[in-house]
Amino acid sequence: QVQLVESGGGLVQAGGSLRLSCAASGRTFSSVVMGWFRQAPGKEREFVAAISWPASSTYYADSVKGRFTISRDNAKNTVYLQVNSLKPEDTAVYYCAATYRWGLGSDTPSAYHYWGQGTQVTVSS
Repeated sequence: QVQLVESGGGLVQAGGSLRLSCAASGRTFSSVVMGWFRQAPGKEREFVAAISWPASSTYYADSVKGRFTISRDNAKNTVYLQVNSLKPEDTAVYYCAATYRWGLGSDTPSAYHYWGQGTQVTVSS
């Protein structure tokens, strides 16, 4: 079992930045692949970014490439999502998730076994 708790969301103006954090507990954090997803009202949950272990390869949705950065600190059992140049369309609840396999399907919600409760990001225009 892996327990995940997100933090760092908030209200920010367009062009602003936030750093989202996801603290993990339970199973050894360093052996799991971590992902970030988001869900806006009335829309399906969509992939944002993922990071592997141990090589820390990263993968991003096209919509966030160059603006968002995923990273992990295995010593702190924490994964981060630095979100820059925010746009109103980035408004959503952001969720972190964990799985055991990296590769094809790492951008698919069904591939992830554990989920946090989400943190709201609201971008005003």
